[in-house]
Order: sequence, then C-alpha cells, then structure tokens
Amino acid sequence: MESPHLPAEIISYILSFLHVTDRKEASLVCKSWYDACQDHRFQKNVTFKFPVSTSSLDFIRALASRPRCGLVISHLDGSSLSRQVLLEVGLHLGPHLDSLALPGSSVTEASLLSLLPHLTGLRKLDLHGLDSLFMSGAFLSREEHRRQVQNALRNLEELDLSDLRYLSDLSFNRLTSCTPRLRSLSLAGCHISFEFDPYRGCPVGFGSSALVSLRNLLSLLQKQAATLRSLDLSRTSITPESLRSIAQVPGLRLVDLSLRSCKELTDYSMEILCKQQNGLRTLDLRACTELTSRTVLAVATELKELRSLSLSQDWKITDKGLAELMTLPSLRSLDLSECLHVSGADLVKGLSSPQPGAQLDTLSLRNCTYIRDTVMFSLTQLLSCNLRQLDLTSCVCLTDLSIRAIATYLPALTVLRLGWCKEISDWGLLGMVEPTKDCEPRDKEEDKGPSFTRTFGNMGFFQPPSLPFQEKPRLVTEEDLGAFREHQEGASLLALRALQELDLSACSKLTDTSITQVLHFPDLQRLSLSMLPEISDDSLVSVAHHCRSLTSLALSHCPQISDQGMARALPLLHRLQHLFLACCDAVTNETLSIIALHCDRLRTLDVSMCKDITVHQVDLLQSRLPFLEKVQCRFANGADFTMVL
Repeated sequence: MESPHLPAEIISYILSFLHVTDRKEASLVCKSWYDACQDHRFQKNVTFKFPVSTSSLDFIRALASRPRCGLVISHLDGSSLSRQVLLEVGLHLGPHLDSLALPGSSVTEASLLSLLPHLTGLRKLDLHGLDSLFMSGAFLSREEHRRQVQNALRNLEELDLSDLRYLSDLSFNRLTSCTPRLRSLSLAGCHISFEFDPYRGCPVGFGSSALVSLRNLLSLLQKQAATLRSLDLSRTSITPESLRSIAQVPGLRLVDLSLRSCKELTDYSMEILCKQQNGLRTLDLRACTELTSRTVLAVATELKELRSLSLSQDWKITDKGLAELMTLPSLRSLDLSECLHVSGADLVKGLSSPQPGAQLDTLSLRNCTYIRDTVMFSLTQLLSCNLRQLDLTSCVCLTDLSIRAIATYLPALTVLRLGWCKEISDWGLLGMVEPTKDCEPRDKEEDKGPSFTRTFGNMGFFQPPSLPFQEKPRLVTEEDLGAFREHQEGASLLALRALQELDLSACSKLTDTSITQVLHFPDLQRLSLSMLPEISDDSLVSVAHHCRSLTSLALSHCPQISDQGMARALPLLHRLQHLFLACCDAVTNETLSIIALHCDRLRTLDVSMCKDITVHQVDLLQSRLPFLEKVQCRFANGADFTMVL
C-alpha cells in the first residue's frame, strides 16, 4: 500500500519534533523530506564548518541557494586552493553571509582583502589568532582598500581580534575605522599597552606603534560609545587606573563585560566600574585573584540589572556579600567555582529573604569544599522553581542526603555535575536511606578498654581507629531493590526526567545496582561514568537501552568495561559523537571494529593506555569513519601520539 502524498508543510511540522541530528538523517530519505527540512524554521542561524579542500569548492557553490548562513573555514594559507576558496565565498555567498571565522589559518592580506569587499551583509567577523595578517603592520594601509572594506563592513556588529600578538595602533585604527557601528569588540589576550600617568590622570603619550595603546582604545570607545555594548579585555594586563578610565568614557553604556584573568584589578577599581557602568547585565571576573568580598558588595549595590556573574577562582572571596547578591531580582546565573572560602550559608540567607530576589537557573559551586548537606538541602528548596544547571563537582563533603534533596526539589534540572563527590553511594541515587549497620539493641555498654591517641596507636602497640571514609557502605540487596521498585521515583534520581547532562565521575561507591536502576533518561546527551571501578558491562548496556540520545559517553578508568559490553551497547547509540575509553584494560581492537561498524557519526575517540589496542587498528578506523576528527591513543599498545585528523 503506497503512503499518501503529504504537503511539505505537514512533513515539516512532523519533522519539527525530531532532534536535529535525526532530522538530518531524515532529509536523506527522499526528495520530499529533504525539501521539508529546508523549511525556514530549521535554517535560522545556521553556520557551516569545514576545512579547506577541493571538495569544499562544490559545497560553497551549493550554499548559494540559502538566504543567510555563517561560515567557519579552517586551515587557510597562502596556497592557490585557499585563494580559490575565498574567491568562491565572495562570488556565491557575498551579500548572504552573516558571519565569518577563519580559525587555525595563516591567510594572507591579499586573499582577505579580495574577499571582504563582497561581504556587504556581514554581521560578525572573527579574526582571532590571525597573526599573519598583522605581522607586517601594513594591513589596510592603502586608502582604496580601506574605502572598499568600509563600504562592505559598515553594518558589522561583532569584531573578534583576540589573541593577536602583532596588532599595532595603526592596524587597529585602520580596521576599526571601517566598522563604525560595532556592538561587540573582543581584544582578549592581545598585547595592549596600558601605560598611565597617575599625576596627570591620563594615558602616557601616543603608545607604542607595535602595540595597541590605551589612548587609542579610549578613542575608539568614545567614537562608538553610542553603539558599543559588549567588551572583552580578558587575559590582558589592564591596570586599575586603565579600567577606571574605560568605565568613565562619556556616553559608554556597556551591557556585557569580560575581565577574566586580569590579575592586577583591585576592589576600588571594581567599585568605580560598578558605579559608572551600572547597566551591566553580564560580568565575567574569573581568576581576578586580587578581588575580595568588597567587589561582591559593590556588584550587589550598584548592578541592579545584572543577569550573569562569574567569580570563579577568585580565591579571596568569602560568604560576605553573597546574601546581598541574592537580592538582585534579575540575577539568573552565578559561578562561584573554586571560591575556596565559600560555604553557601549566606546564599541561603539571601534567598530566604521575604523580599523578591534572584531567580537562579544556573549555579556552579565546583570545588567549594566547605559546602555541606545542610546548605544543599536549603538551597534546593529555595531554588526549586527555576534551577536548570547545577555543578557540584568536587564538593567532597556532600552525601546521599544532598542527592535525595536534589531529586526531590529540583525536577527541572537539565545539567547535574557530581564528579568526585566520593561520599555518594547507590543509596543516594536510589533515593533510599541506608539501614544502620547494627540494629540490635545492646543490653549493656561493653568495656572498650583504655583510649589512646592515634599517634600512640600508630607506634605499633594498638590498631588506630578506622576512619569514616574507609568504611564501605552496606551493599544494596534484592530486597532493597524490591522496595525501590514499589515506590519507583520517590526521591531517586529517576525524578530528574529532563536531564541532558550528568557527571558521576569518580563517585567510586557507585555500582551496577544504582546505575542500571536509575539512569533511564531518554533526553540525556552527555554522560560521564569515568573512574567507577565497580561498574561493569551491565551498566553500559543498561545506559545504552535507556539513554539513546547520548552524544558523549565517558567510561575512562572503568576496568570492568569490555568488548562484550561494547558489542551490545554501541548498536543502540546512533547519535554518539564523543567516546572516552582511556585505561579500559578489557577493551581491545575488537571494540574499534564495533565502533567502525556502528558509530558513523563519531568525532572524538580516546583509547589512551588501552594496552590491547594497536596503532594499525586505529589507522584503519580513521579510514572508515568520515567525521572522525581527533583520536587520543597515547601509550596505547606502547605507542605515544595523538592523531588530529
């Protein structure tokens, strides 16, 4: 019986329910499905990434029928093929190109200048790391070239000049004069001269011709203050005085500011910044190691519209000021990872305020080792309505109680990272309370003899007392599992139906018992079970059956994972793109054959230190998988190298 002919609109509607990778596969079934996949709803903000090759020429010509798209072209150089690729881009895609990035390239000035005049609709230009363009200092030195580029880039909104070692004042001025309506500028990692005269309160001289100077940067900010909203000065040597000068530019109203790894910044300079740029919505202060809780208080006092704040690796920050920070009504994302003195108590205090406060959807407390179960129990209840992403990696004091609280109060979580939380056990994932080890009452207290210090015991006379983390939890029995199945979800991890990423790395107390019963997430895309010595092929097969949307799976340092488990699991994981099997001693060349047969979308593979995998088999795998980009095989079968394809 022939299937009825359906209008393209109906087919498009049906395909809209598919994951994007499945929709790509569906487009290859027949022409009517391909045409339906070209619906404008599926083609918004599409960016194509490819290296320079002879086949890319035909691909570029085929893109000419699209209304708008972006390109990421890698490995460009001074060869005739690279020049031909850029010529085809300008000829077929010129006015329809939204964005252009050229990573990992050494494109020549002549090649780029032959392309840019054709890109009249360009909105975003990414030149980061293209030192070959600016090394001579002659880029855009001719007036006719500047006029052509200015006519093409007059509507450019985003310009990325990060990691350019040879960007000079002249080159910077010439390029930015062609982009009069910038909304976003990135100079991260550039060598900028921030010389400042403290007595005159202004930049020194005209700067060095070999470096971008503070004077020229301020001049640009003044000219484009009406449009510029995003500025990235991460990994530069910006000084407190320079930051104050930038913050006080007349008419400048920044919305996004990134100052990551700017080591010289002080609390006072941040207080000035917050007062002058009080419309900031995103502020990145990661690894600004001199900042303290004074900065947190300044942010909480002045930045009432702030939505995202990152304080990661700001080691001097404590709980002080976090309660006030939680009163910001627009705050949605907070990163406190590696703030070693944060215990979270003030977060709870601020969120408990009767006044409307932060509605966090993303919270990172990675490596905050003072976080305890009591704090997590309170936080989960206070953030239950909105939280979507939670990172508790290396919060080593958390136990099963925190896991039960997360499962009970945070049902909307899409990302949960619990790596290196070594006190988490099967009981926590199952949502059950571990029975006491000795439930029988004692008639009388036994005489335990004299007490001695641990130091005295270690001298050899007495056995030192056992430590809590040395005790293994009681194993879950079939009777316990029966009780779990009766109650089903309850406070178990099963309740987190929306999970898309889960990290359980190095939670070494976990076994097959909880993994097979709880990891049933149809939308899960990224899963890490690395360094779980107790899990076996049973866990792998169960995950493959119940988590078929996986694109990334990490099983490194799982000694019980074998070829047999891979043979049963990989045929079920059609979307798998990244697979990590380092130090899986039971995995052999047979697994590579299984991967070649079933994982045609694989892009990354790590088989480092797998003693029974040979380099010859890795080479064979490379020839059979068209999308494989990177293979890590250090010390595999004695070899020591990494293949980047």
